[in-house]
Amino acid sequence: MSATLIGLAALLAWGVLLFGRGGFWRAREDDADAAALPEPARWPRVAVLIPARDEAETIAEVVAALRAQDYPGPFTVTVVDDRSSDGTGALAAAAGARVVTGGPRPPGWSGKLNALRQGLEAIAGEEHAFLLLTDADIRHAPDSLRRLVQRALAGDHALVSLMAKLRCESPAERWLIPAFVFFFMMLYPFAWVRNPRARTAAAAGGCVLLRRDVFDAAGGLAPIRGRIIDDCALAALVKARHPRIWLGLTERVVSLRAYETVGTIRAMVARTAYAQLLYNPLLLAGMLLALGLVFLAPPLLALTAQGLAAWLGALAWGAMVLAYAPMLRRYGLGAWRGLALPLVALAYMAFTLDSARAEWAGRGGMWKGEGLTRT
Repeated sequence: MSATLIGLAALLAWGVLLFGRGGFWRAREDDADAAALPEPARWPRVAVLIPARDEAETIAEVVAALRAQDYPGPFTVTVVDDRSSDGTGALAAAAGARVVTGGPRPPGWSGKLNALRQGLEAIAGEEHAFLLLTDADIRHAPDSLRRLVQRALAGDHALVSLMAKLRCESPAERWLIPAFVFFFMMLYPFAWVRNPRARTAAAAGGCVLLRRDVFDAAGGLAPIRGRIIDDCALAALVKARHPRIWLGLTERVVSLRAYETVGTIRAMVARTAYAQLLYNPLLLAGMLLALGLVFLAPPLLALTAQGLAAWLGALAWGAMVLAYAPMLRRYGLGAWRGLALPLVALAYMAFTLDSARAEWAGRGGMWKGEGLTRT
């Protein structure tokens, strides 16, 4: 294929991304309107479940923030201490949570879902209209639960999920973390997730509010018990039962997890990247080729080609910078960093290859150092 054809294909690809994927790049789908949503006459009961293993660094702060919610209705906070060795359970209890001590993981269950399963068993006899599944490194603003429930009731949503604001302080975080959210939204355009007529379903596992009756009618966690990308699997399960779900960005829910180095970000991405490709080497090859065309070809053509091919590459590179700018602004970073998005994409391609290699070596899907035992 000639350089001109490659440049044309790259520019057309960016045309599709800018105008044909729900405007994902604008990053406008957020919960900024939450305070204006109508309040219910009666606030339903909510059960908050937090799976945790060796989270002593953050669990007390996370529980304290949840206990301090201004939610007008009744709610409980339960931490599943999944065999921690650092005193996570004691710290959670001291902060005011009910603590469930987790037991061994049955074959076929992923680690996080097994912890949540035990939490659900602990509250099985209680009446809750909603479940809030959140992580042990996620801090909620005081009005977080109130706004989540308002949105669920106002929009008849069976699932409401917020993409937690990730930490973006270290050099590695500033270069790589905004791209993580950008790529997620490119893969799962939030406007499509929220469209009842669209098949796209996704959630961000750090903050998922569920209508308990729909969740139970869909079979609970059992149908997805072995899924590594459990949040999106849960969203698909719920949307198949009740087509109204909602996913958005937020400033109310923030991640306390630090990713100080490229290695820690690589490990975070590699845990699930190959699972996203269904463990299929052909899909892996296709993804690498597609990312090469979309992210790598434009700057290579702009900098090394001649004539029309160079102009096409420059235009595609400019479209890339334009598309990435709103996400960079959300993280307080300059739009000029978009010029380096091809290098960031190259890093994520390497992380995905690492994910595949880990799976081929039998170390895929690790959660807190424990892999999935397949049946």
